[in-house]
Amino acid sequence: MLKSIYFYNTKTRKKEEFKEKETGIVKIYTCGPTVYSTQHIGNMRAAITADILHRTLEYFKYTVIDVINITDVGHLTDDDHDAGEDKMLKAARKEKKGPYEIARYYEEKYIADTKKLHIKGPKYRPRATEHIKEQIEMIKLLEERGHTYRTSDGLYFDTSTFKEYGALSGQKQEDKKAGARVKLDSEKRNPSDFALWKFLTGENEHHIMKWDSPWGIGFPGWHIECSAMSHKYLGSEFDIHMGGIEHIPVHHENEIAQNVCSGAISGISFWMHYQHMMIDKNKMSKSLGNVYSLEDLEKKSYSPLALRELCLRTHYRKTMNFTFDALDAAQTNVKKLNEFKKRIEEIKVTENADETVRKLFNTYLDKFEQAMKDDLNTALALAAVDEFITEINRKRIFSEQDKETVLEFLRRTDKVLALLEEEERIPSEVEKLAREREVAREKKEFGEADKLRDEIKGRGYDVKDDKSSKLGYRLTKI
Repeated sequence: MLKSIYFYNTKTRKKEEFKEKETGIVKIYTCGPTVYSTQHIGNMRAAITADILHRTLEYFKYTVIDVINITDVGHLTDDDHDAGEDKMLKAARKEKKGPYEIARYYEEKYIADTKKLHIKGPKYRPRATEHIKEQIEMIKLLEERGHTYRTSDGLYFDTSTFKEYGALSGQKQEDKKAGARVKLDSEKRNPSDFALWKFLTGENEHHIMKWDSPWGIGFPGWHIECSAMSHKYLGSEFDIHMGGIEHIPVHHENEIAQNVCSGAISGISFWMHYQHMMIDKNKMSKSLGNVYSLEDLEKKSYSPLALRELCLRTHYRKTMNFTFDALDAAQTNVKKLNEFKKRIEEIKVTENADETVRKLFNTYLDKFEQAMKDDLNTALALAAVDEFITEINRKRIFSEQDKETVLEFLRRTDKVLALLEEEERIPSEVEKLAREREVAREKKEFGEADKLRDEIKGRGYDVKDDKSSKLGYRLTKI
């Protein structure tokens, strides 16, 4: 039985007991979205994973201080080699809008999607463009310590000056050199060297997003923003850095190099990484037509919570395979969960009470908590909730205490899972019509009852007879 929380640490390649640096407080940095287009459902899985981490730590009584950045400049189409054009500018040209207009539009769209998915959101959501000063200051520290050199197109970090470069991915400098493609920049000293500041020259000559700096007018490389902003909001040491597995060999190696060599960030305890999402066992690709957004799913009449449920069925460190059959099952699961809660809320209670429900509560809440302590095992946590509901559904007589115990189980587990639909107050006029219909039924005035039911339906609600409800019926939104 786990008494503590354990997370898999990419840095050590094993599960480790989590111990926070500052008692009761957990500081987390997560690599956020590049807001040049609508985020696809793979990006949303990443956001759900960060949310589960946040919610789990809060569930176990930690105060969470987390940062998820917004990349709105500097992310090139080939960031591995500091080549290609800025993704923001490419999108701006395509949509005939300014880059800031593009960034704000897709940032707002992303945040709206996270709310639909019941994602709480981080304490801080800084934008790269609003932290240019901090990025310049960190680059200056790297330059003063002898870790940079200048080429015709920018200021670069010399990875040969940092002996630990490659430790996170386990890839040595020699391996990178041996596996390097044809050099895209003949002025780079090492294939793994990366841009800290890009100049307005060559393909970047007409770059719209630009700032003055000690090295001339230009814009920051992509990697420096995460180091600068994590330092500003979390300090010189923090507990967890999270991101996708694709970040391990380049972006996160570069962050570590910047952190250590600048002297700004001396320690990050855990590096946590989530796997990719596949679509019908294929990679997401525009050419295959399988890149879906949350909006695409909604247009197909799926609830955003169905996607959340589906994501939770796969451990964050495993590749997730998305299919519409699986999404159908997830939609059904979410509906059943919410209908179960509604049934318990409206159930007729008796004076009889026993210890059965309390014992089930203790057994399955413990299973749930053990699953979440074991590296955020949401699949096992969901299984514990499913098993609890199955056991409760076998019970026919409930006391008031039993009812409250079941609802407390749902409330507690949903603090992490967040699959219960938000309470929506049914309009008083609809409730009045439902009561009038019930009276008509009792008087066997079935024609009047049918008319009232149709009127209720016209107002966007469905009424169903339910003998287990103290009202004798149940109202649901259509």
